[in-house]
Amino acid sequence: MSAQRLTPGRFLAVLAAGGLFGFGLALSTMIRPEVVLSFLRLQDFGLMLVMGGAVMVTLLVYKLAPRLLGKPLLGDYFHQHVSQWNRDTAAGAALFGVGWGLCGVCPGPAIAGLGAGNWTLLWALGGMALGALVQGLRAKG
Repeated sequence: MSAQRLTPGRFLAVLAAGGLFGFGLALSTMIRPEVVLSFLRLQDFGLMLVMGGAVMVTLLVYKLAPRLLGKPLLGDYFHQHVSQWNRDTAAGAALFGVGWGLCGVCPGPAIAGLGAGNWTLLWALGGMALGALVQGLRAKG
């Protein structure tokens, strides 16, 4: 979906979906780094149910939606994203995992946590932005 064709109806649908996603993250306590860290230390497996449920819903929708719908509700056609693994992808995934493991913060829950008033997450988001900037500069050069 391109920015030029973002109608008010599509904008409201995207806003509602983002709000629902943020609410789900808050309800599942994924916006609290201490909960995520206790999950990563294998002390609390509550987030396993949350992540497992999210994976199952995503798999079902990605497989069934193109078969059941002629086109997406808010788009022209279903996109295919073929990814290729290489050394840079593996290094980025490892760096992301280490950062997540050290601070217990993932980008989506960090933004949702800001909405819940957890302003200390700005430090983690600043680090993510800095990392994205460094990666972009590295990719250009």
